[in-house]
Amino acid sequence: MEIALTPEVEQYIQAKVSSGQYASASEVFLAGIKLLQDIEQTHQGRYHALREEINISIEASDRGDVVNAETVFDHLQERLNQRLNQLQ
Repeated sequence: MEIALTPEVEQYIQAKVSSGQYASASEVFLAGIKLLQDIEQTHQGRYHALREEINISIEASDRGDVVNAETVFDHLQERLNQRLNQLQ
């Protein structure tokens, strides 16, 4: 497999190897691939969790267990304000 790298990426890889953080360019690539796999797994897990929440909501709606949109948005705004206050 051949891979074309930009000069900036080559320099970055060489810096990682030169620093002793990685023993070879291959190790840098493997670490990057592992990170990409972890990110994809996280996104996939979030997707499945969101899909499950949507299904629960659809079932609740089918039963007539619904809340008016204004109430929902007021609640979301309140939660957002609480989180923003926690960050300050």
